[in-house]
Amino acid sequence: MNATPVDDLATVLGAVGDVLTQVREDQWHAPTPSGEWDVREVVNHMVLGDLRTAEVLCGGPGLAFGAFDPTMEDALGDEEVASFRSAGVKLLAALRQPGVLEQSFELPIGTVPGFVIVHVRTVEALVHGWDVARAIGRRLDVPEQLAEAELLFSSEAMAGAARESMPFASPEPVADDAPALDRLAAFLGRPVAPEGLSSL
Repeated sequence: MNATPVDDLATVLGAVGDVLTQVREDQWHAPTPSGEWDVREVVNHMVLGDLRTAEVLCGGPGLAFGAFDPTMEDALGDEEVASFRSAGVKLLAALRQPGVLEQSFELPIGTVPGFVIVHVRTVEALVHGWDVARAIGRRLDVPEQLAEAELLFSSEAMAGAARESMPFASPEPVADDAPALDRLAAFLGRPVAPEGLSSL
């Protein structure tokens, strides 16, 4: 049976969770390629995104800009990894509700169909998982074909859009033959090593 986009999201969330188990206590406040956020703030951002999106998918009110700001709310407590995994379970359950992928929902980026939300959350997990992996000197292991598909989604979704209106920096240089995950990270404004490797 072919994997669905929701299955792909589950794969990515699992891979990111595995990376988080490798974060040492002294690394939670290490800087990341994600601008001003440290490792813990990046993880908090992902958890807020998964939890708030799940709430909307389950009938909650739409979300305003800034709803996923990790500096405004701590969704991690003392159990960062467990909080991340729990949020992922809730998001996946919400996305697997009958009819959800065909409906539209109000998110900070606008009114978005459910099937697009799957890709948005997958790209978020990929890029921020990459941020964390880079920050702690680890690799985020995801299928190349999956990362390639989300790079294609991102490039098509952002085609013609003004970068300044989006929460991403300008694309960074990256080798054409670099792994798809590195090319996705570079497309979304992350500096990638010249050799294009996703491990340090």
